[in-house]
Amino acid sequence: MQNTPLRTWRTVGSAIAIASTSSLLLTGCEAPLNLEAVRQGSEQSSKRTDFYQAMAQNQDAIVVSGNDGVLLTSSDNGITWKRQALKSNASFLALDVCPDNTFIALTFNNQIWHGNAQANHWTPHALPSQEQMMTAACAPDGSWWTAGSFTTVQYSSDQGRTWDETSLYEDAIINNLQFINLEQAIATGEYGMVLRSDDGGQNWDYAGYLPDEFYAHTSYFRSMDEGWVGGLNGFIYHTTDGGQSWEQMPADTNAPVFGFIPGDSALYAVADNATVLQLQDNAWKKISESGQPLYLRTGLLLPERKLLVAGGRGLLFDLELPVALAASKD
Repeated sequence: MQNTPLRTWRTVGSAIAIASTSSLLLTGCEAPLNLEAVRQGSEQSSKRTDFYQAMAQNQDAIVVSGNDGVLLTSSDNGITWKRQALKSNASFLALDVCPDNTFIALTFNNQIWHGNAQANHWTPHALPSQEQMMTAACAPDGSWWTAGSFTTVQYSSDQGRTWDETSLYEDAIINNLQFINLEQAIATGEYGMVLRSDDGGQNWDYAGYLPDEFYAHTSYFRSMDEGWVGGLNGFIYHTTDGGQSWEQMPADTNAPVFGFIPGDSALYAVADNATVLQLQDNAWKKISESGQPLYLRTGLLLPERKLLVAGGRGLLFDLELPVALAASKD
């Protein structure tokens, strides 16, 4: 393990009602999306200038974050939305839910915004590092974590009042960070880098490398052993040994993959051209796409077999999944 000493800092730490998203039924194996119909159905809920980056949900609210300080919330599973008026135009990069049902959100100007459980009150907390932070996660113990350039990792166990920092001192960006449990965490980044921690994030070491220094836009790990990464050209890699070795999986797209959406019994991926993929029989099957170059980046599963997705140019809508797709095993 890299036993770098942690450094500590101390810091001081009008909504509008909108229409419901458009519901689209996926029939058969694949259905093209009518994006103009999506826009007409959600024209009051989002703007074409919105570029959504992240989504999170607790028992009270769904939050969608994007560029220029865009923050949308829904308390009824996406039927209606409210647009937050934060005192910031910095773009949001990452979003997560903490064990106490509050939210944390990372903005490009190196601030963590803390939102209450109802997502209607947000407080900014400045990060101490000069390095650019690119991702954020809330650990099972409620501590806040960020990671970014120069393989820098920061955390706060007191809701942003003090921060500790460590680094592997590599000139590489960490852009994905996930806690598997209280002790174990995985991070991926530039040059195919895969990092792991087995002591709650206090120390990090290399778990392995992706083939050909593949740049992972997104990653999702079901456990410390099994995970997936996605990126350019529709490439999705799978590991079952914690990142020591990787296998490229068949995928029905060559569009860049930007996000994974896990479910109890299914795993989805979202990509450019409004593409949605589902893991079926050890291959990624396309279940929807558009001919327009508009990306999807994030999403989550809703009740009643619906998949809520969001991305570029104000795309925010739900897909109604047939029973066979919603219940299929990967």
